[in-house]
Amino acid sequence: MFTGLIEHMSTISAINDPSSSNSTEGFTFTISDSAPILGDCHIGDSICVNGACLTVTAFDESSFKVNLAPETLNRTNLGELKIGDKVNCERAMSAHTRLGGHMLQGHVDSTATIISKIQDGDSIRYQFALPPNSTLLPYIIEKGYIAIDGASLTITNVDEKEGSFGIMLISHSQEKLTLTGKKEGDKVNIEVDVVGKYILGSTSKIEGLVERLVEKKMKEKGLI
Repeated sequence: MFTGLIEHMSTISAINDPSSSNSTEGFTFTISDSAPILGDCHIGDSICVNGACLTVTAFDESSFKVNLAPETLNRTNLGELKIGDKVNCERAMSAHTRLGGHMLQGHVDSTATIISKIQDGDSIRYQFALPPNSTLLPYIIEKGYIAIDGASLTITNVDEKEGSFGIMLISHSQEKLTLTGKKEGDKVNIEVDVVGKYILGSTSKIEGLVERLVEKKMKEKGLI
């Protein structure tokens, strides 16, 4: 689990893409400039990279290596990154961590596209569009939480007709997140609030169960 409070911006220093090489290692990133988050690192630890929970397969004093499964590449923008790109990184939360953001699984639900970026005083307002036919909008509510490239942010508006939502990035966050350098048309990884997933998901399952039980009882009584 993670908090959505980004600890450090690291740099992609090497990419192994088996589709363009003869490597049998799989799709891997080497992520450098990472010394501040590697002091207590172990092989097998989870580090959230742009919102995706990835497993450390190797590391040294300043860099670590991770594998990216096909599911991760399909769900996220990580496959579009290039050597030299910055990524948001956060170690898994510990038992004594203050939960200053919100609880994240590091399971990216989808990408969204920046459709506007407007300066508002010393803050920046962003509006994001979900992909066509996305089913995520019911989980995105005004003043609720959302993770964008792993950063816990507050939703400022939701446009159900347009299928979009907005956030405001304060000046402090602008110095800490890769989102500041992104422009209209760029994609970001999003993870909707896990609490909403369980509440809405459970409601749907309960409704289905009740409908089946009612139908069963009506059949037993010969009413249908």
